[in-house]
Amino acid sequence: MTAVLCLCGTLVSLQQTLVVPLLPDLRHILGVSADNAFWLVTITLLTAAVATPIVSRLADMVGKKRMMLVAMSVMVSGSLLAAIGGTFVTVLIGRGMQGFASSLIAVGIGILRDELPREKVPAATALMSATLGMGSALGLPLAGVIYPHLGWHAIFWISAAAGAVMLAAVAFVVPESKVRSPGRFDILGAVILSVALTGLLLGISKGGAWGWSSGRTLGCFALAVIVLAIWVPYQLRVTDPMVNLRTSARRPVLLTNIASMIVGFAMFANMLATTQQLQMPEATGYGFGLSVLTAGLCMVPAGMSMVVFSPLSAKITTRFGARTTLITGALVLAAAYVIRFTFNGSVALIILGAMVVNIGTAITYSAMPILIMQSVPITETAASNGLNSLLRSIGTSTSSAVVTALLTAMTMDVAGVHLPTLDAFRTVFAVACGMALLAAAVAWFIPRMPRTVPVSTVVEAAAEARVETAS
Repeated sequence: MTAVLCLCGTLVSLQQTLVVPLLPDLRHILGVSADNAFWLVTITLLTAAVATPIVSRLADMVGKKRMMLVAMSVMVSGSLLAAIGGTFVTVLIGRGMQGFASSLIAVGIGILRDELPREKVPAATALMSATLGMGSALGLPLAGVIYPHLGWHAIFWISAAAGAVMLAAVAFVVPESKVRSPGRFDILGAVILSVALTGLLLGISKGGAWGWSSGRTLGCFALAVIVLAIWVPYQLRVTDPMVNLRTSARRPVLLTNIASMIVGFAMFANMLATTQQLQMPEATGYGFGLSVLTAGLCMVPAGMSMVVFSPLSAKITTRFGARTTLITGALVLAAAYVIRFTFNGSVALIILGAMVVNIGTAITYSAMPILIMQSVPITETAASNGLNSLLRSIGTSTSSAVVTALLTAMTMDVAGVHLPTLDAFRTVFAVACGMALLAAAVAWFIPRMPRTVPVSTVVEAAAEARVETAS
């Protein structure tokens, strides 16, 4: 079961980066501008952010396995649509449907909590969390290998086939959790939250292209603020809220979510900056002139390091507690960016620095779901982890905007082309280091918790949920 869930997590993480190497060619193939072509990445992030809290909440209500099957089916359908369609609109819609499956990681962690013995939960959760980095790291080189030999359609055909295989595996291997959260689904709350998230993430992701002071960017941020100001009081008043804000306001949950957003920022800076740094021409004085494929392959060791070190994360959690694990991971992440800032003289040193970044990320990612699960009722596991994933996504989106702004603000002229200076990359690493230290500081104030994941932090609620399910 754990292996199937982890493979699903890897597959859905792949979708985030699979089309990135294709963007320069897809703009010509589909007949759109470079700005519009980038929507093939943006739409996946948007639908992932919107779908995660909705799917996670429904998973707690109607069944986690059931919602995994629904989400996987949407991803497979989106892949097929993108493969069959030859227009920008069909590919865009297909990419949006692929992003729907990003909610599976939070739901999968919920299944692990429900079905595994408590002593096995930390290790399984660490491995599941590590699939985020592994899938994203594998996406770039995989697309770089497939596209030149089989064409861009093949990328979506292969995604559809792999998704169909994993859909069958989930159907036959993963058990359905008996834990349910009674109540009615908050449709209005879901719609309002979706509007707010769309405005926020659209402003963050497109602000650099539109201009941070442009009417469209400011309008998106204003929409997000106004709609959230309506949504929060509504959630506190409704009987069955989309997101239980009272649970989310508990100190361990709140601080873990804040740390998650900060770590998401710090982690993603490495992924964005390192591949660009490796591809910079040698004429810059610091670049290596690697191709997209080779640069992507250089990121594979970093992605694999997350999987290799996930058992260590679980051992730290079992021995010292998830709070200590989160602090340790954030400090490792900060130290990694010191390495990235200092050593840029060879590809090997850059790969080493990227690996240490991902080791720190693996340690932090493994701790956050445990901290969440220790602090919420078992009937809210998927929804609470979904909110944590959502905030981490906001962190990564913000990181993308900040990194892009920094790399375009500090440039040098190389054969008539403006390229980032080495100081621009070092500034990115310095900012990421500061964010990692901030995450460690936030984690320091998380209350100390038991070293094991309780079967339920609210035993009565879990028992009632099981009784209602049985009846």
